[in-house]
Amino acid sequence: YDFTGRNDIVSFIKQVQQQGLYVNLRIGPFIEAEWSYGGLPFWLHDVPGIVFRSNNQQFKLHMQNFTTKIVNMMKAENLFDSQGGPIILTQIENEYQMIERAFHQDGTQYVNWASQMAVGQNTGEPWIMCKQDDAPGQVINTCNGMRCAETWKGPNSPNKPSMWTENWTSFLQPYGEGPRLRSAEDLAFHTTLFVVKMNGSFVNYYMYHGGTNFGRTSASFIITGYYDQAPLDEYGMIRQPKYGHLKRMHAALKLCSHALLYGELTTQHLGTNQEAYVYTGNSSECAAFLLNNSSKDSVQVVFRNSTYSLPPRSISIIPDCKNVVFNTAMVGTQVNTRSMQPITRFNTPQQWEAFSEAVPQFDQTSLRSNTLLEQMNTTKDKSDYLWYTMSIQQSSPEAQYMLKANTLGHLLRAYVNGALVGSAHGTRKVPNFTFEEAISLSTGINNISLLNIMVGMPDSGAHMERKHSGLSEVLIQGLNFTSYAWGYQAGLLGEKLSIYTDEGSSNVSWNLYTTPSTLTWYKTTFDTPEGNNPIALNLGSMGKGEAWINGQSIGRYWVSFKTASGSPSQTCICEYNVPRYFLKPTRNLLVLFEEEYGNPLKISLDSISVNKVCGRVTDFHPSRINSWGARGRFHWRSWPRIRLRCPKKRTISRIVFASHGNPSGDCGSYSIGNCHSSNSKQIVENVRFFDILCRLTIMPLVKNACLGRRQCTISHTTKTFGGDPCPGTPKTLLVDARCE
Repeated sequence: YDFTGRNDIVSFIKQVQQQGLYVNLRIGPFIEAEWSYGGLPFWLHDVPGIVFRSNNQQFKLHMQNFTTKIVNMMKAENLFDSQGGPIILTQIENEYQMIERAFHQDGTQYVNWASQMAVGQNTGEPWIMCKQDDAPGQVINTCNGMRCAETWKGPNSPNKPSMWTENWTSFLQPYGEGPRLRSAEDLAFHTTLFVVKMNGSFVNYYMYHGGTNFGRTSASFIITGYYDQAPLDEYGMIRQPKYGHLKRMHAALKLCSHALLYGELTTQHLGTNQEAYVYTGNSSECAAFLLNNSSKDSVQVVFRNSTYSLPPRSISIIPDCKNVVFNTAMVGTQVNTRSMQPITRFNTPQQWEAFSEAVPQFDQTSLRSNTLLEQMNTTKDKSDYLWYTMSIQQSSPEAQYMLKANTLGHLLRAYVNGALVGSAHGTRKVPNFTFEEAISLSTGINNISLLNIMVGMPDSGAHMERKHSGLSEVLIQGLNFTSYAWGYQAGLLGEKLSIYTDEGSSNVSWNLYTTPSTLTWYKTTFDTPEGNNPIALNLGSMGKGEAWINGQSIGRYWVSFKTASGSPSQTCICEYNVPRYFLKPTRNLLVLFEEEYGNPLKISLDSISVNKVCGRVTDFHPSRINSWGARGRFHWRSWPRIRLRCPKKRTISRIVFASHGNPSGDCGSYSIGNCHSSNSKQIVENVRFFDILCRLTIMPLVKNACLGRRQCTISHTTKTFGGDPCPGTPKTLLVDARCE
């Protein structure tokens, strides 16, 4: 076991506790999570007779050992809630139902065993199983997905609560595919619907904070950046409007919490696709949720003798059954946009040194076999790379031959006599492929070296211990060389010598950089940039490989694998997260291994910040409230407002657009409409604004302009803009600003 450094889970959970948060301890040990081998160590593959995630004695032994180890570590530090700690839930297995049928009766027996083993740990906390409708005994079945209020069957016992353990804020992203975006509106709609329909429910976001798959931890074809579209992005920065919209939703739900927990639920039919979910208490307590399930039409409904407007696919939250405080489809939070500013460039050849990885030949290898070896069993997950080498005698004059290689994945680069002749790759959905290329063979001995490259281990599916990778068949001009004398080199020489570290870099002779070339290591140094902004390595000029800083791998990159639109897969163009805690004040070692012809002279170290903030509100947006009022008493702000807020140490430098009237579009694209207050921009630049100075009193601040300040608030009223430019026309206020 290794619980040092970033693996120190006890320290992490204690920090969570210090922040007043709770923990759902998802022990697994299989977790999937787009993590290499689903979180299982590869050495399990070599345990004789083992069958992963089945009623198999060898697997159950190691699973119980791991579970017991983690539980005992938590108990020793009093981290379970029953001991005064933050852990309120524990999870065994993960989404097993998706593969259970493959194991027939052994699957059912395994589920029962895992449940009994977990409960027998006596943690004092409930145990859960995700996506396991038949979770036995006390173990709670939970839902993972984007629409659990609509797709989930619910708890399998009236004694179990409704739990949504993975409310996906985005989705996994493979190389070759763009990000799957989930809007703030959709996320708020389904979250609210689940809370309303599943009385006494529990919701956990996956992910609320994005992250980075450092090193080789990402699963097959999964990009290095992970859930960057979460409310807190890969760098820990607030992503608006998702963060703010959910914050307002939770504040609104909190106003209804007593009614939700203790009130009685009734439903009222309000229209073809409209319902009212009403929670009433013993006294006058009442909270209502008005649902419009139509995906196209805005509607007006009558509830308790009042008329309410409901946008398509939305829910209005009414804590007192009278006043709407939030609608899931009406985003009143600002939209922000990240920017990348180069702060360190590596654009001169004198900054770089290079070391070429040699293409091995058959007579240079020590590992030999008369057949094609399976890759994972050969490399033992110590490297992405496995060289398959052979030599053949050519007696006839130089001629063209067709080389054909079938591989189970993921990428193949073919070399003949040391020269690259071609490459091909699969995808996450179809990792296996056939490589075909015409090659020239000279008279005499010809060396054929095939570099098969994995881009992560599999992370899911039944019988993972049986999954294979690497070459399965090689033919030259139709002649099958599968059963032939093959020599192997597992990994790269640079990996073996750890030349990406300060100490290991002296193990080879580096040359001055000249031109881009394949299979080349590049190294340089840089000083840590000033400031506290997140920083990232812009690898937009590179092809495919891996990057290290001070010996720490910041992950794989594969810029050359474009999406259907022609863009790199990695979110935020080609930026790769460089945590500041990886860095020293000066002379940080940056090492790249480049498989293709990437140009290191065009990479840069960039500062990540928010440079654009934009807000949009309409007459129909609910008025915001001060949620700290006593239950049942709401202190109102009587009109919608836009609040613009730049990051720390940045101020509003320019108002790009402002219109009070009926501007078209949104913060992504906009234009002035036929109704427009001509002084909109001037007013916004020099707006008076108000803020709340205490719980019960709203007091005016001194005059302040938006320009030159970190934040400002603009009231959406005709008075703010000196009159009504078009009486009778519903108004919208849209403001776009820049931060510097």
